[in-house]
Amino acid sequence: MSLHLDPKQLDALLAVVEHGSFSKAAAALRLTLAAVSLRVGALEAALGQRLLVRGKRTTPTPSGQQLLVHVRGVRALEADFLSSFQGTTDTGKSRPMHTLRVAVNADSLATWFLPGVRDALKRQRLLLDLVIDDQDYTLEALKQGEVVGCVTSQQAPMAGCTTVPLGVMRYHCIAAPTLIDKWRLPSGGVSVHRMLRSPAVIFNRKDGLQDLFLKNHFHITHAPYPRHFVPAVDGFECAITEGLGWGMVPEIALQTRLNPDQCEVIFPTLWVDVPLVWQHWTKASNHTNALTKISQKAAATHLRRPLFAPCLSRSWRTALGHFKITA
Repeated sequence: MSLHLDPKQLDALLAVVEHGSFSKAAAALRLTLAAVSLRVGALEAALGQRLLVRGKRTTPTPSGQQLLVHVRGVRALEADFLSSFQGTTDTGKSRPMHTLRVAVNADSLATWFLPGVRDALKRQRLLLDLVIDDQDYTLEALKQGEVVGCVTSQQAPMAGCTTVPLGVMRYHCIAAPTLIDKWRLPSGGVSVHRMLRSPAVIFNRKDGLQDLFLKNHFHITHAPYPRHFVPAVDGFECAITEGLGWGMVPEIALQTRLNPDQCEVIFPTLWVDVPLVWQHWTKASNHTNALTKISQKAAATHLRRPLFAPCLSRSWRTALGHFKITA
């Protein structure tokens, strides 16, 4: 007996993974909770595999991840075909818009990603369904089949994926001038130990940039400094400029958004560089490939070029040859 994948059952599986629960998936699909549960259960029975881990947030099993990647890939290729087919038959009509679900870190989104891809998205008639997470964790969304691509700091390509170098985001440690004055030494420099008596402003509990900064430049680890958690870019920056504490901010934000009268770089010669790459499934749709090129071009305009080392991969050297901002 041949195996058939029921489209309605696949829709139910996709909705549960995207929304993280059966109840939210049911609401999105306008079905009862029981109907969604039955469809997913029937799909698991047909395949003889458990596809989901039920919990506080429902996530796919390895088998579920494999199926999701396949289904998303097939649907993306189908959308490519329908788009090109419609373009040859519906003369005079505009091309349909296509949605791509991608994962991006909040700092990239606010500084270079959206400004850089805006015009090209309109030309390509692409819509974004964004998943926001820390750059060290966006790859997990790709791994679980939730997205078709991601901006990530994880440079080693995941199995079945292609990695495209983007560039480097530089982060500086900043604070309000009134706070910095309290930490100054008689020599005019700033005491990091005085600084650590004041709170740090941190994006969320996944954010480790401030600890990396302290470890790299002052050999300080596990420092018990007080912390504010502000998981929104505008609120995060406002907390710093209002004098609530010190924090790590992208160089691009300092150049384009933040008022120099409200914040200062505490240690001008010290920073943290975070190399970013774009990862996507190797078997990608034309729409995904288009977004890859758009993202790479946007990054080339806004991000730094990494300092070259003998061990730097050939892909980095080739891809970064046209970057405008140099280290």
